[in-house]
Amino acid sequence: MIGRRITYRTVDGVRIPGTWRPAFIHNGRYFLTELFIYADGLIDCWGLVTVEEFEEKVRTGRVATTLPDGAQAAVHGVARWKFSEPQSRLTPELLVAEVRDTIDRLNDRPDSTGRCLAAVDAFLADRTEENRAAARTAFLAVPASKRRYALGDMDAKDGPLRILVAGPGGRTYRPTEPPVSQEAYDRALTYFEERARLREEHTALVSADGPPAPYAPAVRLGHAYQNEPVADPGHLGLRNDYPAPITVGGVVHPSVAHAYWALSVTQPEVRSAITAADTASAARKLAAGTDRREGWEHVRAAVMTGLLRAKYDQHPELAEILLATDDATLAYDDMDSAFWGDNAGRGRNWTGRLLELVRSELHMRRNGIPGL
Repeated sequence: MIGRRITYRTVDGVRIPGTWRPAFIHNGRYFLTELFIYADGLIDCWGLVTVEEFEEKVRTGRVATTLPDGAQAAVHGVARWKFSEPQSRLTPELLVAEVRDTIDRLNDRPDSTGRCLAAVDAFLADRTEENRAAARTAFLAVPASKRRYALGDMDAKDGPLRILVAGPGGRTYRPTEPPVSQEAYDRALTYFEERARLREEHTALVSADGPPAPYAPAVRLGHAYQNEPVADPGHLGLRNDYPAPITVGGVVHPSVAHAYWALSVTQPEVRSAITAADTASAARKLAAGTDRREGWEHVRAAVMTGLLRAKYDQHPELAEILLATDDATLAYDDMDSAFWGDNAGRGRNWTGRLLELVRSELHMRRNGIPGL
């Protein structure tokens, strides 16, 4: 259900991940809309509700799984129509089960399919009838619409699984299938033994390019307003407004922020005033009162990259602080810019991203890899 449908809502500055799926809301007529499902267990179906409240809305038909022939339907601002011989694959129980599974997956917890496969592994490790019964119960708890995808095998689908949990002489959940023969059961066992071998081989593989995500905890670079350098600045030294003078084009700027704002304007007298400003905040205010260079938004990321390289080349002690962050995500606060700052997940965090780039370049040099 999740696939590429990724969204979120913000609560107290924290992003709550979510996804969505189509559904009909019954409110006079049947409105085709989206159910938004979030990792904290809330569902937006024309208002945020808990899973239990959602279940009640489904049970009472407010969230509809049955579509009456001739009923009025609509998509807001798009179209209206009447149902003619409608067919729905959903039942109230199936919809609720799918939503519960979605919440589990959003939290990286085993959903009903994951719990089923864990029960199957337990049975294969100890093939008692009690464990088989537990595996069968777990399999039948998977929403019927999802069972065929449980093994992730679009050729075999759920065939080996439903045969395994039924056992020799048992019946699968499909009423038209005959009792399971010993031969079919043996084939299912062979399938799972081969599946286990392939899984073991896959687990032993090591990514050729390293881990896909940082292993170090994220570092937040919050506002500090430091106007004088200190002996051991820590992460404060990674701020662009930290007083670490850099020389760019023969001009000494008191900080990266001073240099950035000076380069953003064309008038030489304003540029000199920005460079001479007592604080980075004063430099920003001077620049804000002057027109930016034409096309500044297209070059600003490249300019900032160059300034950050200059800062950490000219201040090796600050480069050590940056390197000490390992591969952590750097979340940079900038109350004046949703472009440069992360700002509790509401900004684009370009300063943090570029700091991570410069950090990688410093690691490259330290490891003797020639520059490109």
